[in-house]
Amino acid sequence: MISSLPLSGKTALVTGATSGIGLVTARELARQGARVVLVGRDPDKAARALAAVQLAVGPEAPVAVKCYDLSLLRNVRALARELENELSQLDILINNAGIMPGRFALTEEGHELSWATNHLAPYALTNLLLPLLDAAGQARVVTVASVAHWVGEIEPDRNVRNSPDKYSWLTAYADSKLANILFTNELAHRLDLTGITANCLHPGLVDTGLMRPGTSPVMKALWWAARPLMISPERGALTTLYLATSPEVARVSGRYFAGARPARTSERAQSRTEASRLWRISAEETGIE
Repeated sequence: MISSLPLSGKTALVTGATSGIGLVTARELARQGARVVLVGRDPDKAARALAAVQLAVGPEAPVAVKCYDLSLLRNVRALARELENELSQLDILINNAGIMPGRFALTEEGHELSWATNHLAPYALTNLLLPLLDAAGQARVVTVASVAHWVGEIEPDRNVRNSPDKYSWLTAYADSKLANILFTNELAHRLDLTGITANCLHPGLVDTGLMRPGTSPVMKALWWAARPLMISPERGALTTLYLATSPEVARVSGRYFAGARPARTSERAQSRTEASRLWRISAEETGIE
């Protein structure tokens, strides 16, 4: 069992909350008394997720859903504006939404889909919500990264990232997960004198929609080979919940966890130079700093 701080009166936002570890995270935060805002792309899945949380916690649970495709920065901005109008503070931000497309795709705004969803969206949303997080006094930002970051590398040239000839679904995913860790490190550094902490995690090899076989034969083969080793979304959500609620990490910031413990990262993930460079790239590509 994870010991947690009282969440009554606290507000939490969970992206990618309509299935998998995001839904489990939202449900358990609501079960512990938090007001929870679930964010998902699909209205039907969002409605089912809301019903599932209310069934588990009770029909009067203070839970709401927001339907936004966060791969588009205009939607990230719209979500942030809506939250600013509705909330006085935000105590917990869970950047959980992630994608592994399996094939090359660009968003309408001209960003490679993995990069847009897995990195630019949490970078932009977190920065836009900093006033609400700061208003909480003591707030936590938790970003779901991955052990895949070990083979990641940040490509500074957007044209290279957007080239189908140079695209690899695994590389694109790994690069975005490395970006999650570098973003967390730089965010923690920038928030050092505030009451906001920022940490990230590897949830484990979780049997969720992210890992289901897609159009790529390689992805299908990898999924079937890895399936016996996969863990449930309930187990996969444990480290997220630990970082969001445990008093043990109330003042810990800028760390990467796995299995609810601090874990090693690649040398690239530890580079202050890389983290600073990524922040500049992200600011240029989002227009948000």
